[in-house]
Amino acid sequence: PIPSHFDRQRCSRRLAAALILMLVLSGIAAPVPVAANEVSLQISRAISGLIRYSPEQLQAQQPGKPLIADRDLCLAAVYRLSGNTPIWVTDDGPTDRAAVALKYLRAAEEEGLNPDDYGISEMAVLWPARGAGDLARLDTLLTYELLLYAHDVSYGQLQSHSVNPRIFHDTGRQDFDPVAVMKSIIAATDLDAHLASLPPAHQHYKALKTALATYRKIAAEGGWKSIAAGPTLRPGEIDPRVPAIRTRLHITGDLEKNDHSDTFYDTSLQKAVIRFQRRYGLEPDGIIGAQTIAAMNIPAKRLVSQIIVNMTRWRWQAHDLGERYVLVNIAGYNLRAVENGQIVMDMPVIVGELENQTPIFSDMIQYIDFNPYWVITRSIASKEELPRLQQNPRYLVDRNVRLYSSWDADAVEIDSTRVDWKSISPEQMARYKLRQDPGPLNALGRMKFVFPNRFAIYMHDTPKRDLFSQSSRNFSHGCIRVSDPVALATFVLGKEKAAWSPERIQETIDTGKRKVVNLTVPLSVHLTYQTSWVDKEGAIHFNRDIYGRDTELSLALLEKNNQLNN
Repeated sequence: PIPSHFDRQRCSRRLAAALILMLVLSGIAAPVPVAANEVSLQISRAISGLIRYSPEQLQAQQPGKPLIADRDLCLAAVYRLSGNTPIWVTDDGPTDRAAVALKYLRAAEEEGLNPDDYGISEMAVLWPARGAGDLARLDTLLTYELLLYAHDVSYGQLQSHSVNPRIFHDTGRQDFDPVAVMKSIIAATDLDAHLASLPPAHQHYKALKTALATYRKIAAEGGWKSIAAGPTLRPGEIDPRVPAIRTRLHITGDLEKNDHSDTFYDTSLQKAVIRFQRRYGLEPDGIIGAQTIAAMNIPAKRLVSQIIVNMTRWRWQAHDLGERYVLVNIAGYNLRAVENGQIVMDMPVIVGELENQTPIFSDMIQYIDFNPYWVITRSIASKEELPRLQQNPRYLVDRNVRLYSSWDADAVEIDSTRVDWKSISPEQMARYKLRQDPGPLNALGRMKFVFPNRFAIYMHDTPKRDLFSQSSRNFSHGCIRVSDPVALATFVLGKEKAAWSPERIQETIDTGKRKVVNLTVPLSVHLTYQTSWVDKEGAIHFNRDIYGRDTELSLALLEKNNQLNN
């Protein structure tokens, strides 16, 4: 006889109970995705038909790439967890939780992602279907695409890592565990809140997200017209381009009111131009030259792309930056100290030159070294010190740099003026150890801030104070030179039990003696590369791409839409 509806329901319940028992007995403790009395035998069978790897085959696999990068392996692992029962659908169609998941995939654009990358079109076709096969396809599609979204919005897309692993080594998570992530999704009582928590939650990312919406709106409304080239324009002059410049600056909020259209460059426009120049990392002099015109003519769509690139970079780093931390923006040449969400210090810095780029990473400041020695690296000694010594044998002595016979602990000091430097090769030079004594000539200045890391990067003072007045400040070998080390030390030591006032710090410096102060509570430091960021007044800045990284990353992320060059 043909089984009745109730017979089929009982069969489905028995199947669900058996699957639950199997999971428990096998030690896989996981929440049941759909209530047991709603599990459809037909949907489960259809899902089984879509899974290309048996548990035995899955165990035998040794993928050479992240599991999330292989759809079939990923689905096999996840549905092994659920015993091939549906996660998002019942016989009646998609569940309310499925609708929440779909909402986030559709809104991926708000996070700088492309909703089309997450199967939205196919889901729209399958959503109203009620056949077991279509519902199974929808369930597996939603499972994989939501996991892919969870990875991308949390850690960045994998394709940028494959384009250039050296530059984009931190994008994506090679150890991303789809099974663990799906367990957390299934266990979430409030799925909406859980999915909302996946992107970085700090103010820097959220501010870029708001700016992205603003500039997308501007781009959708046509952006702005290009300003014609012409002679340099100064305040008080008359130029037919002034009305177009007013309109351009009004669109982006640099000029508050655009209530007249004369050709006179007045004070209100001068203030707007200076504000614009500051936002674009230009000399804020109010003079409209070729660089300022070029910045005004960058299309709105390209700025949208730039914001997306920088949102992506934030995903590579810690999502929780801490209550107190130091934030260095390499591309912006600046350092900020942040406490309880407030920027309490902002100073210019010098970063690595193009050949010695400062890397992106997060770490903890462990100690401050007052009146430090500078141990010159082998590379600097061979490439820079040796040629100068060959021209001037007193070059080391004049700078209080000591020469040692080797890098060994028992090395002896050598009189550098008695060495025939013209006969020394770069390879031979690397065998010597060079150490500069503390003092006003020391290249590290009067203190360095140490956070031990694999890049051998740290922050330090510098005797070359004049370089901070320049608008472009990528001069170092990779370390960060700070413009106000006493203020930074005051912040870094601010939570130590022993009070470290600026006066005490200066007294320690004035002794001329080396002193290492270990932090009882290490302080977070984050080195970022943000060519687009929002200041504490809410104004978005677009800095120069000093290492040329934006173009490569933008092409890796956005090549399908060709947004970079539109």
